[in-house]
Amino acid sequence: MLLQLTIQNFAIVRSLDIDWQSGMTTITGETGAGKSIAIDALGLCLGDRATSNVVRPNCKKADLAATFEIKKNKMAKKWLKQHELVAEHESDCILRRVISAEGRSKSYINGCQVPLVQLKEIGQFLINIHGQHDHQLIVKANQQCRLLDNYANHPTLLGEVKHYAQQWGQLNKELEILQQSKQQREAQQQLIQYQVTELDEFSLQPGEFSTLETDYKRHSNAQDLLESTLSSLQSLSENENFNILDSLRACSESINSIARVDNQLNNVATILSDTLIQLDEANSDLKDYYQQLELDPQSYAIIEERYSTAVQLAKKHQLSPEKLVDFHNQLKRELASISGDETRINTIIEELEHSKQHYYDSAEALSKSRQKSASSLSKRISKSMQELNMPHGQFFIAVNSHKEQSNGKEAINTNGSDNISFQVSINPGQALEAMHKVASGGELSRISLAMQVILADKVITPTLIFDEVDVGISGSTAAMVGKKLQQLSKNTQVICVTHLPQVACKGHQQLFVSKSTDGSLTETQVSELSESKRVKEIARLLAGDKISQYSLANAQELLAS
Repeated sequence: MLLQLTIQNFAIVRSLDIDWQSGMTTITGETGAGKSIAIDALGLCLGDRATSNVVRPNCKKADLAATFEIKKNKMAKKWLKQHELVAEHESDCILRRVISAEGRSKSYINGCQVPLVQLKEIGQFLINIHGQHDHQLIVKANQQCRLLDNYANHPTLLGEVKHYAQQWGQLNKELEILQQSKQQREAQQQLIQYQVTELDEFSLQPGEFSTLETDYKRHSNAQDLLESTLSSLQSLSENENFNILDSLRACSESINSIARVDNQLNNVATILSDTLIQLDEANSDLKDYYQQLELDPQSYAIIEERYSTAVQLAKKHQLSPEKLVDFHNQLKRELASISGDETRINTIIEELEHSKQHYYDSAEALSKSRQKSASSLSKRISKSMQELNMPHGQFFIAVNSHKEQSNGKEAINTNGSDNISFQVSINPGQALEAMHKVASGGELSRISLAMQVILADKVITPTLIFDEVDVGISGSTAAMVGKKLQQLSKNTQVICVTHLPQVACKGHQQLFVSKSTDGSLTETQVSELSESKRVKEIARLLAGDKISQYSLANAQELLAS
């Protein structure tokens, strides 16, 4: 429940600190005093949109804070725990909003700065506000459906219908995209299939081009390789008149001999000996290479053809030959994907049928639940209408299922397959008709209030706020409204902004809103009325500014009742 509301520099409020009680609290005051200002401040604490003009003139910022007791509020405690926003005192939840004169705002939950959307999320578990214009909404089809669903309390059915409707919609979109691109895919498939077949026939293996390139270069330069190798072998060892190895060997032997006489030549002797070994190994390897060189025209022709084909294919696809194998694999994957699209189309068509059947099964179950609840709610609202000075009032909720729209298309949507229509009859012999056609503004207001009181039993929030929902009613009807709100306050905290004495007197706590001005600035105050002041305020609501002994006695009588 709401425990405290603190307001600083908000609109025409300089500073307010309001303590709230359990049960029913009524808020009264003169016209224009700002009776709804506390409700507006609460709305901002709950995430309503803020503008710069909410800040009191000549002030830098408005600071609003609402404290709630959540000891028994399991949903709010669960949400706070999930978002790691639990207060030091776990039974409290403090929502705060700071709005600058430039229109920027900051939001806080239990002292931690949070995104504005989180105020809205936690707020749904704390307060439910019924505005003075809510009765204008109940003539709208979507609002009528929402009210019936709130009363029926079947979130699981609603969730199933929404799930299958969304699934069906997503599958339809996917199918439409695939079908629209089918012709393009078929042309692409033919091209890729040709390319894959060509590359399959060539069948270049990973790493093969590097080997081909090496072999191609060797065969194409074989004659030069043979001549150069033979010439080098002649210089190294094959020339009988003079060769490097024989000369170096003689030199090495000579130096080794004299190094035994003068050890200063040992290093030179070692270098010559090592060089001789290395040249000897080089000569041996060169002989092996020369013996392996073959001038095989047939092998060269095969290598040349395969190498040239690889280069041509790479040029055709505008890539380097080394990337040809990867490109080949990529094309095969694309071809498989296109073929998979065709398979996917058939699969989607099957999935659509399953999804549609699941949707209709869930929608039928939802429709039956709505019909059952519509019968019960219709009776309860009819009874409340009669109690609210519409003695012949009858209320009926029509639930009509449909599987097709007027254009012949399947009617699959997230809200089910029902058309919900609120119908009323106000006078004897009058046929039931759509509510907006036969009910006046005052009658709509009373019907709306009757619904709100009935539906409040289904609302999980521990605090209900009624902001002048009693507009357009008076007399015995007003007394019945006050009685119903008071009955409601036995199970939940009720806060009601009202101008009716019959409603104001039913509160366990009454707050009075007034305003004062010094000629340049206006200021609103809110005070809790004592018993004596409460009698005078009820008398003022009854008689206006001229309070008589009769109006005072009438006020005392109302409070006593």
